[in-house]
Amino acid sequence: MKITRKGQVTIPAYIRDRLGLRPESEVDFVMEDDRVYIVKKKDSKKSKRFRKFRGVASVKMSTDEIMALTRRK
Repeated sequence: MKITRKGQVTIPAYIRDRLGLRPESEVDFVMEDDRVYIVKKKDSKKSKRFRKFRGVASVKMSTDEIMALTRRK
């Protein structure tokens, strides 16, 4: 595996699958002696709490109606 000029490497698919790494996943690098380990970061409570709502919009209002609500005094 080669490192790009920008210091990037591609994590092989079988490793991403085994660790459950998806786009936007965060990882940490752990150094021990002359080795480096990649570990998946634990999700924060805040991100878990709102994850189920990501991409969900159930309000049947137009953009104009929503904007009017935000501008009311």
